[in-house]
Amino acid sequence: MKKTENSVNTIAVIQARQNSKRLHEKCFKTLMGKAVLSHIIKRAQAIEGVSQVIVATGDANANKDIIALAESEGAVALPGSETNVLERYYNASQLYDCDYIVRITGDNPFTDVDYANMAIEYAIETDADLASVTNIPLGTAVEVIKKEALADCYKNASEAHHFEHVTPYIKENEHIFNICRKPVFIYNNIPDLRLTIDTKEDYELACELYNALYNEDSIFSLHQILNHLRLFPDMALINSEIKQRPMTHCENG
Repeated sequence: MKKTENSVNTIAVIQARQNSKRLHEKCFKTLMGKAVLSHIIKRAQAIEGVSQVIVATGDANANKDIIALAESEGAVALPGSETNVLERYYNASQLYDCDYIVRITGDNPFTDVDYANMAIEYAIETDADLASVTNIPLGTAVEVIKKEALADCYKNASEAHHFEHVTPYIKENEHIFNICRKPVFIYNNIPDLRLTIDTKEDYELACELYNALYNEDSIFSLHQILNHLRLFPDMALINSEIKQRPMTHCENG
């Protein structure tokens, strides 16, 4: 298992499930001929220090195509509870000799590799239980969770949204956990920019951006996206009316 220069083991876990209610089968929507989930796996594999990428899905028969796709892309497929996403993450963390888990969701094909690297470095530097980079658009960041903190979360979580969204128990108990958020300052003239895929409007914007920026041999960055949107600002209007659901919302996805 490869390690970072800091001798810290890190795995990336992508949560994905077929039966999303807001945009059905969104992880199989295509961007430049490839499934959204394929793009996310490729980005996760490019994060420095990540020794294994795991796709944590539900164990229902409907997810068999997710399992097949994950394995075809060189990721590990780990089926588990349909509704308890926290348990999926906990089980993944127990299978590997890891110190940190990078949390990525299956609707974020714009996950930024450079900022993910930064979040891992910041977690190690601050000995964080939960670390993230802030002030970047929705859908581009990751969360980095210490293995022990994830175990505490799994043991003590009690509310429905704790199990669906993985880290709310940690965030609601800042007096217990060391939560470290690193603000970055970027030129972004679209403060409410959504770079996730949760609705058909989100998917339409994703298609436009991938059509403009995708290169088979490289991964385009958040900065390339922002530069493109400065040239074509009307593009960001495609999903500007969509409201993000709160952390306490539950869909069992």
